[in-house]
Amino acid sequence: MVSISWGTIKSLLLFFGPILLPKAIGYYQNLKAASKAANQPIRPLPALAFRAISILASISLFLLVRATPPFSPENLLRLTASRLQTPTDVLFTRLSSLRPGHFLTPSDDVLRLKFVNLESRLLYLQFGPDVLASCPFCLSDEPKTYLYYALPSLVAPHLLNLIILSIATSATVAGNEAARWRRSGAMAAGVLAALDIYIVSTYNYGANARATRPSDLDMFFWTSRSLRYVALALVDVAIASLIYVSSTNRLFAAPLDPAARVETVTRQLLATKSRLSAIGIVKNTSLRDEDLRARTSAYWTHEGRLMREVMEDRDVVEGVNDALANRINIGDISRDAETYATNMLPQPRPPISSAATTATAD
Repeated sequence: MVSISWGTIKSLLLFFGPILLPKAIGYYQNLKAASKAANQPIRPLPALAFRAISILASISLFLLVRATPPFSPENLLRLTASRLQTPTDVLFTRLSSLRPGHFLTPSDDVLRLKFVNLESRLLYLQFGPDVLASCPFCLSDEPKTYLYYALPSLVAPHLLNLIILSIATSATVAGNEAARWRRSGAMAAGVLAALDIYIVSTYNYGANARATRPSDLDMFFWTSRSLRYVALALVDVAIASLIYVSSTNRLFAAPLDPAARVETVTRQLLATKSRLSAIGIVKNTSLRDEDLRARTSAYWTHEGRLMREVMEDRDVVEGVNDALANRINIGDISRDAETYATNMLPQPRPPISSAATTATAD
């Protein structure tokens, strides 16, 4: 695997950072502005979106666990702390001393027959033990045959993750909030699979031939395997995060289409009309019932007497006069009241004159 030094990474960050960072900040601000323009309030996470996030989080956790060394295939060179040039007999003698009962397993015997030259050991570091031991037609003189045999196992994690990603973002399982990210997830999974195949197929496996110590060896197969599972987990986490922020209207909030807006406004108007009708029924009932009508009349009689007593108090009179003289503009209040009444009450139709009626009749 091509090694990139920390100095190279810092140089790239120093060069591209001032260019990409403002663009990233601007893109984020545009996303927030677009979400605010959609005028959609932040809402709790829907149940279907939570189901999609749960599926993606579970598969991400599974992939991260698979990326750990305990679940990786055995590396004979690392296990025996051997160099690439270590003789085959010495290498497998060390390996047998580590096996239970000091006996080699059948797969060890197959690998022993494959470790016939330096080329096969280099291919072992590129494609791993399973491909080297089980390929029936591969030859160390034709390295591409190992790549052809390794392609199904190389693509299998990507296909499995794509299937689960498609299920988690389907409208049937997770609703429309997750379905809007289905195409993006499929494209990300496809790009990642193509990039993985490209890296494996173009890897310079011959660079390990110059390594003189076990620590200098590039364990490409094991490193790429761990990075593959981590990258797949990161894609799933990214899609889950997008589902969360979009389904709760924190980002990528889509405005309602006109038909949905009309339906929402119509539903609100119907609810308001129902409340007004209920208020009219209650008022009509209170006016028709003799006991309720008497209680209403007694309440307003008591209210009027109480307000008269309050307005006769000297402090209240002085406060009202001070407000009318210094703080309240009666003209503005009168105009506001007239405007409100004009907007709320329909204008009366002008009377039809007798001359206009006669002309119409003629």
